[in-house]
Amino acid sequence: MTQEQRPDDVPDVVIITGMSGAGRTEAMHTFEDLGYFVIDNLPPSLILSVAQMSGLNTGVGRHLAVVCDLRTQSFFGELEAALDELAAHEYTYGIVFLDASDEALRRRYGLARRPHPLAREGESTLEAVRRERRRLANIRARASVVIDTTNMRPKQLRSRLHDAFSQLSDQQLLEVRVFSFGFKHGMPEEVDLLIDVRFLPNPYWDPEMRELTGRDERVRSYVLDNPQAKEFLEAWHRLLDCVMPGYVAEGKSRLSIGVGCSGGQHRSVALAEECAAYLSSAGYHVSTSHRDLARYLGA
Repeated sequence: MTQEQRPDDVPDVVIITGMSGAGRTEAMHTFEDLGYFVIDNLPPSLILSVAQMSGLNTGVGRHLAVVCDLRTQSFFGELEAALDELAAHEYTYGIVFLDASDEALRRRYGLARRPHPLAREGESTLEAVRRERRRLANIRARASVVIDTTNMRPKQLRSRLHDAFSQLSDQQLLEVRVFSFGFKHGMPEEVDLLIDVRFLPNPYWDPEMRELTGRDERVRSYVLDNPQAKEFLEAWHRLLDCVMPGYVAEGKSRLSIGVGCSGGQHRSVALAEECAAYLSSAGYHVSTSHRDLARYLGA
């Protein structure tokens, strides 16, 4: 399935299960990034109730992912009945079974220096893995997607789950936050990309624009129509066109871009809004905020 060929029907409920150490935690985080409501280690008998409480049948596009495995002990035997119950209430579901070779699982637990969660006293990790595999045989046979992570990197697992269970493009899955700030009020605590636009002419020195902000059309035109700003934006857009696909390809889920000027009132506000509009037009999921703008509103 290519990036353009997204699944037409994403199931209401996805059951994440499989062998311990095969990547269930990574899968859980991936579904969270996909916008699913995710619950770890839920007894199967509660899946229908959670689906109903989560509003999956309200038509708002919500989906539920549940990690269900042998940690639930006696409850796990109820999973097949729970799936039948979901179908009876007209909920669609899919089962993701994560697998890996016995030797790969033994090696992973050895590197983590943690015991296998099902290991009995005096039992080796390999014996516990094989016993778990026997107990999971029936549910593996019902899985809609079986993924062998023996030689798979986390990025590859995320990509496989994305292709199978999301209608969003790779670009839409990257949450981009563009924000303005003023250097005189302190550096931002968290930022991935930061651009300093203090080299541009400052509207503050025009008495008629001093009390305005970068959201006002007069200030916006003053900033963006400046020849220096136009030259900068051409270069800035080329940089974004270069780096953004790389962040997407690496599976980055969140990216923050800070645009700073002296006070966070004029230049940074106008350029942050322009940057957000440019990325939105390219298909990214973008939010915009202005850290220091409230200091000037109503002044």
